[in-house]
Order: sequence, then structure tokens, then C-alpha cells
Amino acid sequence: MDGWMDRWIWRDRYGWMDGWKDGYGEIGMDGWIWRDRDGWIWRDRYGWMDGWKDGYGEIGMDGWIWRDRDGWIWMDGWMDMERYGWMDGYGEMGMDGWMDGYGEIGMDGYGLMDGYVEIGMYRDGWIITGALWMCIVLNPHCKTEQKAAWLRQLKKWNSVDVCPLEDGNHGNELPNLTNALPQGAHGNQDSGTRPHRTVFTRAIEACDLHWQDSHLQHIINDDLYTNYCYHDNTENSLFDSRGWPLWHEHVPTACARVDALRSHGYPREALRLAIAIVNTLRRQQQKQLELFRNHKKDLLHKGVTSITNLEGWVGHPLDPIGTLFSTLMETGRGDEDSSQGGFLDFSASTMSSSKHSELHLFPSTRRFLEEGESYLALAVETALMGLGQQRIMPDGLYAQEKVCRNEEHLIAKLQEVDLDDTLVKIFRKQAVFLLEGGPYSGLGELIYRESVPMHTFAKYLFTCLLPHDAELAYKIALRAMRLPVLESTAPSGDMSRPHHIVSVVPNRYPRWFTLSHIESQQCELASTMLTAAKGDARRLETVLESIQKNIHSSSHIFKLAQDAFKIATLMDSLPDITLLKVSLELGLQVMRMTLSTLNWRRREMVRWLVTCATEVGVYALDSIMQSWFTLFTPTEATSIVATTVMSNSTIVRLHLDCHQQENLASSARTLALQCAMKDPQNCALSALTLCEKDHIAFETAYQIVLDAATTGMSYTQLFTIARYMEHRGYPMRAYKLATLAMAHLNLSYNQDTHPAINDVLWACALSHSLGKNELAAIIPLVVKSVKCATVLSDILRRCTLTTPGMVALHSRRNSGKLMSLDKAPLRQLLDATIGAYINTTHSRLTHISPRHYSEFIEFLSKARETFLMAHDGHIQFTQFIDNLKQIYKGKKKLMMLVRERFG
Repeated sequence: MDGWMDRWIWRDRYGWMDGWKDGYGEIGMDGWIWRDRDGWIWRDRYGWMDGWKDGYGEIGMDGWIWRDRDGWIWMDGWMDMERYGWMDGYGEMGMDGWMDGYGEIGMDGYGLMDGYVEIGMYRDGWIITGALWMCIVLNPHCKTEQKAAWLRQLKKWNSVDVCPLEDGNHGNELPNLTNALPQGAHGNQDSGTRPHRTVFTRAIEACDLHWQDSHLQHIINDDLYTNYCYHDNTENSLFDSRGWPLWHEHVPTACARVDALRSHGYPREALRLAIAIVNTLRRQQQKQLELFRNHKKDLLHKGVTSITNLEGWVGHPLDPIGTLFSTLMETGRGDEDSSQGGFLDFSASTMSSSKHSELHLFPSTRRFLEEGESYLALAVETALMGLGQQRIMPDGLYAQEKVCRNEEHLIAKLQEVDLDDTLVKIFRKQAVFLLEGGPYSGLGELIYRESVPMHTFAKYLFTCLLPHDAELAYKIALRAMRLPVLESTAPSGDMSRPHHIVSVVPNRYPRWFTLSHIESQQCELASTMLTAAKGDARRLETVLESIQKNIHSSSHIFKLAQDAFKIATLMDSLPDITLLKVSLELGLQVMRMTLSTLNWRRREMVRWLVTCATEVGVYALDSIMQSWFTLFTPTEATSIVATTVMSNSTIVRLHLDCHQQENLASSARTLALQCAMKDPQNCALSALTLCEKDHIAFETAYQIVLDAATTGMSYTQLFTIARYMEHRGYPMRAYKLATLAMAHLNLSYNQDTHPAINDVLWACALSHSLGKNELAAIIPLVVKSVKCATVLSDILRRCTLTTPGMVALHSRRNSGKLMSLDKAPLRQLLDATIGAYINTTHSRLTHISPRHYSEFIEFLSKARETFLMAHDGHIQFTQFIDNLKQIYKGKKKLMMLVRERFG
């Protein structure tokens, strides 16, 4: 096949495909594959696309053809699948449809997998394939030679390097759990020694299973199979205390038997085995509860727990709980549809009659149900037991996602059932078991650090139990709020297991790929409790404590705070002050959690908290301002908190009188001054703004600025505050701050576009407007800080245009004469400007290139204008030009341009 690909590309290269490419313009072969169905028809003519077109046309033919040559080579063998007997041997069981399904689902992933690339969306199809083969090899009436042929074929597929792994994780090594049976089966050694478990491993292991166990045969064939004289009360006893049969086997394997019986046309036998399995689970649950109660004190004292199941039943590849649930529910619906109630008869005599006659009743099958119990109730109880099982979080993204999906799917099925009094009793019973079940329950007092969380399941239990038993509902939900995997001090537990569970995996700490989903479910559970507890102060306080203890995501706590705020301030009722306080407490916790960490929603959180505190009341606003340093940064406290508190909208919202307004404003000003002292660079201007109406506070803020000006503030900040002071009508204070800013500034000769230039020009203009003395004081600072000739010349010209002090404060007037350039302070500025031009000229000439010659000539022209402002400027400029000609005579072309312009 690879050779064919090369020939096909060769034809394209040499014009065989020119007409196709021309017809589709610039799209190319890649675009053509996706957009033009005629292309597929053309390939169909050559016999390659039969059966591929429909399956792959819409999905991945592009990736298949262009990206994976090895897939083609391997798929060549797959094309001859009829030789392996998949279709011929099992066409009657729907294998044709299964192959068509793999055209769309599985084989693309199988053929496309590059060695060990995750096949993603196709993995569900492969898991279904493995379960289907499990059903095939567990056919109770298959022949030995058939099973041997299946085993050879399964091993062959299993040995292919690209055979998908069961859990999608390449590092997991589970023992042979399928063969952990009381029958004494030894298991398949070849698969047991493989480093990884593929989707076919369980089917290979199941080839060693048999149906010859006499106890198993009696269970599936006899409605009256009981032993009331059986008194063996051991863990693996064959009957319970009522004489009902039990079936002890690895639960997923036992349920796979049920699935196989149903799939091969034995629904009555499947139901009998399902009932025996559920009764066994219920007996085990009771035994586990008694065992834990006997050792509860020691376990709680040690503070550790054990893992009772490495393979959880929910999310398992064989879906044991789903199998039991669907088996019992189908029979339960048959009961509801039948006027007499009973069981469906699939015996040989009725199988030949019409479908209507199949609804024949067998009251004896109900022998193994409790009095008044229905199959529907048994199905619900089974689902509750499975969902509440404590189980370790599996490795791998796929396996963890499957746990979440299966849990949600099973809960969705439960939600379709209408609760009656009988089911409510079952819910109560299972809720008590879960709370008191110890290490066997995901809701026990102690759980292993990496157990699958119970948030989604507990939310469902909470909503079901709340109308009937609120106390129990809250106990369940509050217990489920735990997420020990995020607790740094959580007990690690141990990996010891009961003796009837086989083997154990070494210590491992898997990455929780679904952690964000789990945390969101935890948040949903908390939100559900907050909504239900509205108006109940005691419940709200308990829920608040649980949230603060167990939720570690600031984003989720913030969401809960917002949810509580919305619920508390619904438009159709008065605000619930208790729930508002809970919302505020959650907001305060968010502030503390995010104070020293980066969070892009931080400003939104701060604004929301102020809004929430405003709704709670003036005392809440005063409280957050008093303790601002534990909640906000100085910048947030001044620019958001204090500013919002002193706004008119807040005052109107709170309906404050004058005295209350003044007290609140006083707290805000105190906060602003504290922030200014702690962070003058970022808070001084806000503090000045907030303290404008209080003279003492304003003077205090101004003094804080002066104290920080020499060390802690930059020239940009000082210039900003100086401009603010001028705007507020304090020109002398503005001048003072401008001189302090100039001391921090340093403009070099080539920084003629520096952003501080406008501030320097403004400071000089301010000084000039105040008078000669102020101008004389600032010019030395300008000369020291500014080395850029063009900036100095600009300042010089502005100072010579008007008389200093013409717009000075208090209508002060000078003599009205322009300042002389021959006297201080302008003489110093003029000399500095000329010196700057000379230094800049030499600096430019050091690395000048011909393309900058014209620009340099223009620069000299501006320099001449400045030179001429001096009394002897003409002579100085002539000497300057002569020096240039002498020093840089090697730059002949440039000097020629200088002579042409300046002589």
C-alpha cells in the first residue's frame, strides 16, 4: 500500500492529476479531499474506497492519507478481515453492523494511531469492542474449538503494537482481576505477564472462565433454589441467612456473565444471576458496616483508611453497575406494563409464539426479593451502592473522564425514576450506610487521599432527600464536600485491602486530569446547599464553614459568593441579610486568598466586594476599611475601595445622614493616608484627591509626598502630583514638587523624544510664571538634568518671549522687562545650550553615515540660531565650524556640505 501511495503522488507530480488540481484552483489536494465528493467516486472506480467512503468521508481521510503511512500498511491486513472469521462466524450476532460502525468510529482510530498516540474520540468504540468480545467468549453454549479460535485471534490482535490500551495510559499495570474467581481458574499467563492491558485483555482472560460450577448452574436455572438449613455465615458462604443463593465473584466479571446471558438470549437466567449478585452486594455491605463498627475507634484514632477497590464499579470498562441496573430496570418496566406483575418468560415453548405472548408471568422469581420490594427498587439500590463505593482515582485522562461520564450517566438514569415512599426508604437506608460505612464508602468518616470524590452523587442525594429528611440530606452533602487530594496535610492512608481482593498496585500519585471538573462539581454542590439553606441561619453557618474549609479555588469561592449574593437580593423579596453576610464572608476569603497571588479577575473581585459590603450595611464598609491591609493592596484600597465608599452613589444607596457620611468619609481618609505612607509611589495622588475636603488630612498627605520625594518616588510620579497641585490652585506647592522631580531626571543628548520633555517644559513655564527668583532656582536644576540641546534651546526661547511673573500669584508684577541673556539665570542656560550643541555634534560625527548628512546640516542650522543669541555668538559659531573642518577633514563630502551652507 505504501508503494501505491508513492505511485499516486508520482502521478500527481507528473501531470496525471493536473486536470483535477486546475479544476479546484488553489485549494490543492488537501482541500479537495474534504470538499469534493466526486474525488471519492473516482477512487471508488479503482476499487479502493468500497466501504470507506461513507465511514471516513466526513471524519479523517485527510489525516489518514497524508499523515500516517504505517496505518496504511497495517490496514491492508485489516481489509482481509473476512479471513479471520469476524463477519462469517458472527454475522448473525450483528458483526456486519459492528464493522460498519467501526468504519465511522473505531477502525479509523485503530489504523491512524501513530505507535502510541491517544486515539481520543474513538476510544469509547474500542471499549465497547472489548466488552462485546467479552460477551462473545462468555457464550454459555459455545464450542471449545470456537473459543480456542477466538482466543488465538484475540491474542493476535492483542500483540499488535498499536492495539489500544484499556485505560489509555501506558504506565498502568493492573493484575489479572478478571480471573480472580472462586472457581480456582489459573488465568491466562501470557496476558498476565504483558506490561499493559489492552481492550482485548479482559476477553482473553475470560476465555478461561466456564459455566460448569454447580452452584452457578442452580442460580441461573432454578427459581426455587434455596437452602434454609444453611448456617455457614462465613464471608464466602453460598447462601445468606434467609437461605437465598449468593454468588461471590469479581463483581465486574460476574456482571459480564449477566451481560453475556442477556446478549445471547437468556434474559431470565441473566435476571436470576443479577438478583444473586445484588443480594451478595447487600450482604457484603452489611458485613462491612459491622466490621467497621467493631474497629471504628482504632481507625479513627489512627486517622488512616484503606482502599477496598482499585477498580471502581462506576467507570469500569465492563460497566458492572450499569449492567445490573439496566437488567433490573427492564424487568421492572415489564412489571409496570403488566396488569398482574411478574416476570417475562423466555422458555422454549413461548419463544416460538408471538411477542405478545412473551409477557408471561413467573411469580416465583420474586422469591428472592424483600417483601413489597420491586425490581425497580432493587435497581435503584444497586445504583446507589455502586455510586457510593469508595474507589481510587484511576490513571490516565481517558479513564478519569470515563469515571465522570459514567457517574453522570447513571445519575441521569436515576433522575428518570419517580420517588415514592418505598424508594425514599431505600435512599435513607443507603445514606446511613454511606455515612457509617468507613473505608468501604466514599462518604465514610475517613477516606483515602486519592479516592474518587462524591460531589456529583451527593448533590443528587441531597436534592432527593431534602424534602423528606433535611438533616440527613445536609449530613450527606457536608460530608461529600471533602477534596483530600488538595489537602497538604491530608492523611495518605495505606494501600492495604481486605483479603478477598486480589493483589495491589504499588504506591502511585496520578495526575488528576479532571480536577477542574471535580472542583466545579464541588462548587455546584456548595451552591445547591446555599440555595436550599436560605433563611436558615444555622444551616448557612454550617455550609459556610464547610466551603471555607474544603474549597481551595479562589475562583470557585468567588462564584459561590456571587451566587449567594444573587439569591439573597432577589427582586421579589427583601434582601436576606444572613445570606448576604455569608456572601460577604466568602468574598473576604477570596480577598485574602488572592492578595499575594496573581489573578486576572482581582479588580472585579475587589469592586464586587465593595458592592456586597454596601448591601450589607455601613458597618460592613467600615469593617473592611479598618482591616484593609489583610484584604487589599494599598493601590486597591485607595483607587477602588475608598473612592467607591466616598462616591455619591454609595451615600445615596446607604441613605446616610450627615453624621454617618462624615464618619464614613473619615474612615476612608484614614485608609488613604495609611496607604500613602505604605506605598507613596502609587497611592499619594489618590490620597490627596480623597483628602481634598479635609484641610488637616490634605496637609498630612502632602507632607507624606514631600517625605517620600527624595527616596521613594520617581520623577514621573512627582510631576503628576505637581500638575495636580497646580490644577487644585497650589502653584507654589506644584513648583516645589517640580523641583524635586527635576532632581531625579536625566536626559541625555540624544533623547529628544523622551516622554518627560513635556514635564520639563511645563515646570520651566510654571517657574517663569511665578517670577524671576523661581526661574533662577530651577534653571540650574534643568542644566544639571538635561543634556539634550534641542530641549534646552526650546526652554531658552520660551523664557525670552515673555517677562517672568506676568501671571504670578496674588497679581504680583515685575518691572515688565524681558530678561537679559547676558545675565543670570539665562546666561547659564544659554552657555549650557551652546555646550550641549557642541557635544552633540561631536557625538553625532563619531558614527555618522552619508544618508544622515542632510539631517546633520539641519541640526547645525538650529545650533547656529542658538549661538547667535549670545553677544559673541557669531564668532563662537565660526570658530566651531572651523574646528569641525579641521578635526573631520577626512569626511570630505560632509565638510563640503558644511562649507556650502556655513562658509
